[in-house]
Amino acid sequence: MNYKIVFSDIDGTLLNKDRELSPLTLRVIRKLQKQVPVVLISSRMPQAMQHLQEELHIGHQPLICYNGGQVIVNGETVSSTEIPWETIWKLHTFNKNFGCHLSLFNDTEWYVPQMDFWAKREQNNTKVIPQVKPVGEVLRDWKKSGKGAHKIQAMGEPDIIDALEKFLFSNYKNHLHLYRSKDTYLEIANKEVSKLTAIKVLLDSHFNFNLQESIAFGDNFNDYEMLKAVGMGIAVGNAKPKILKIAKKITGHGKEDGVAISRQELFNLF
Repeated sequence: MNYKIVFSDIDGTLLNKDRELSPLTLRVIRKLQKQVPVVLISSRMPQAMQHLQEELHIGHQPLICYNGGQVIVNGETVSSTEIPWETIWKLHTFNKNFGCHLSLFNDTEWYVPQMDFWAKREQNNTKVIPQVKPVGEVLRDWKKSGKGAHKIQAMGEPDIIDALEKFLFSNYKNHLHLYRSKDTYLEIANKEVSKLTAIKVLLDSHFNFNLQESIAFGDNFNDYEMLKAVGMGIAVGNAKPKILKIAKKITGHGKEDGVAISRQELFNLF
């Protein structure tokens, strides 16, 4: 098969143990992007992806952010799907009994209730500095401007995350994606979108390629639909068992250049 485009998840897939792009990954993708488009696709916000794009020499390519909630082409948002304001407010009200950290994201905005352990950890991971503002205040501002969230990231002890996940599943299972990336993290997005829906937007409106001509790399539950649908869905060796089961190919560990090695083999980049 003559593959014409490559999509890659970031966290758990592309970055090394220091959460950086390894020399091999940089070298391989810089070569590869001269042959086919390489598009980053992540739950991250735009700023947390753009610096990686620049390092990889793919700053001219589109970005798929927030698990497909926002698609950016040439610096402009071409697709945007938010979590409705009313849903966020009800979660905020429920959370008053638990005090879970709720990070709210919309486009380039990232609000945290305080610079606690969770906010500092995410700042270190993403190289983006959040704005500190109480959730209630953010939501009152958003109500006036008609905004929702591209993503909510709930972070806290496992029992608290369990409680929030149960509440959201009971009330919004048909409206929200709930991605439990780890025991202490719950990523929340609108169920109308996924990484796969965003890929389809780009393939149809920007690249004029089809799914069978596409390769995608991933490791976690939010990569499931994408990896299953593309022509070559590749899981890194550290992927969740559910992802390993549906992947068409399994490469090395994400922290050990699994993606770069696989791309070398597929595109003869030695």
